[in-house]
Amino acid sequence: MAGYELDPRELAGRMGRHAAVCWAVSAALAFLITPRLGLGLSPTGTAAFAIALTTTAYGTLVPIMRDRELGGTRVGHVVVAYGAMGEILPVLAMSLLLSPHRSTSMNLAVLAGFFVLCLVVAVRAERARDVGSRLSGFLHQNAENAGSQPTLRAAVLLLVALLALAEMLDLDAVLAAFAAGFILRHVVGRDGDHRVMQKVEVVGNGLFVPAFFVYSGLGIDFAAVGAGPGLLLTFMALLLAVRAIPLGLSLSAFPETRDMPLGEKVSASLYCTMALPLIVALTEAATRAGAMDEQMASVLVTSGALSVLAIPVITSFFRVAIAAHPVEAAREVAERPEELRRIIHEHQEHAHEVAERFHEERRELRRRGVRLSSADFLAQEREPKTRAGDGEQTRS
Repeated sequence: MAGYELDPRELAGRMGRHAAVCWAVSAALAFLITPRLGLGLSPTGTAAFAIALTTTAYGTLVPIMRDRELGGTRVGHVVVAYGAMGEILPVLAMSLLLSPHRSTSMNLAVLAGFFVLCLVVAVRAERARDVGSRLSGFLHQNAENAGSQPTLRAAVLLLVALLALAEMLDLDAVLAAFAAGFILRHVVGRDGDHRVMQKVEVVGNGLFVPAFFVYSGLGIDFAAVGAGPGLLLTFMALLLAVRAIPLGLSLSAFPETRDMPLGEKVSASLYCTMALPLIVALTEAATRAGAMDEQMASVLVTSGALSVLAIPVITSFFRVAIAAHPVEAAREVAERPEELRRIIHEHQEHAHEVAERFHEERRELRRRGVRLSSADFLAQEREPKTRAGDGEQTRS
C-alpha cells in the first residue's frame, strides 16, 4: 500500500533529494553514536541498532495521513518525501549490511538486478495497459463486479511472486512489498482505476496489518523489557536525537520548507520518527544471525510500538497546545502570578475557540471540495491577512 502511494517523480524532485540528504545525516549520526553506547554488540548488531534509529514507519503513516486529511498539505508532502526515504533507504542499508552470506559488492549486484527486473515489469505493464491488451482489458472490466475477484487475485499473485523472489535473493520482504506497490501503480494507473487498490486496502487493513501488530506483540518479552528500562528510554531518546532533530533542522534549512510554521515542522518531524515495521525486520535479522539477544530485540520492538502509539496522540495534543499559546501564557504568569487561574482559563478558552473554528472551516471546505490540515489552519490563524488575501496559495 505504501509503495503504491509513492510517486517516483516526487522522490526524484528537490524535496526527495533533500530527504535523502537528511536520512544520510541521521545514518551518520547513528553509526557514530551506537558504538559509543557500550551495548556489547557485534558489528552486525551495531549496524542493525544504528539502522533502526533512522527508520520511518511510512506504511503505517499512509492511513494516518489519509484519516487526518493531510494529503496535499505541506505536512503531507514532507511526510511523503521524508517518510518514504526513511523506509526505503534503511531497507537498502539492511540488504547491504545485514546479509552475512554475500559480500557488499555481491549485495549491490543483487539489488541492482532486482530493481532492473521491477522496472522492466512496471514499464511493460504500463505499456500493456496503454495499448489495451486482452489481459489488461479483462482485469479492468472485471475489477468491481466479478465474483472471482480477478484483479485482487492478480495483485496478490504479484505480491507473492516478488516476496518469493526476495526470499530467493536473500532480500528483505519490505523491499519486495514496496516493489509490488510500485508495479501495481503502473498496472492500474495512479489517476485512473482505484478500485483494485481499494480492495487491496480492505484485505491489508482488515487482516494483514492487525496480524502484523499481533505478531510483533507476540515477539516481545515484557520481562526483558522491564529488566532494561534504561535501554528503552535511551532508544526512545535516540530516535528523537537521530531522526526527529535532523529532520526538523533540514526543514528549516532547505528553501522549499523554510517558511513552514514551527508547528508544522514539529508535527512532520514527529510523524517521520514513528518506527515499527523495519525495527521488527531488523531485530529478526539480527537475532537470526546471532548478533543481537532477545532482550535487546524486545526492547527495540517495544520502543517502535510506543512511537507508533504515542506520536499520533502527541501531534493531536500539539495542535491544541499551539492554539493555547503556552509561551505567552508562561510569560503572563511570570509577570502576574496572582492571576494564574484567570490566565490559564483565558488561554484554554482561546484554544477551544480555535478548535471550533477549525472544525467549522473544515466542514465548509469539505462542501467546496477542498481539504485543509489542522497545522495549515493554525498557521493561517496566526496570519489572518495572508489567509484572507491569498487563501488558495496558503492551502496549497
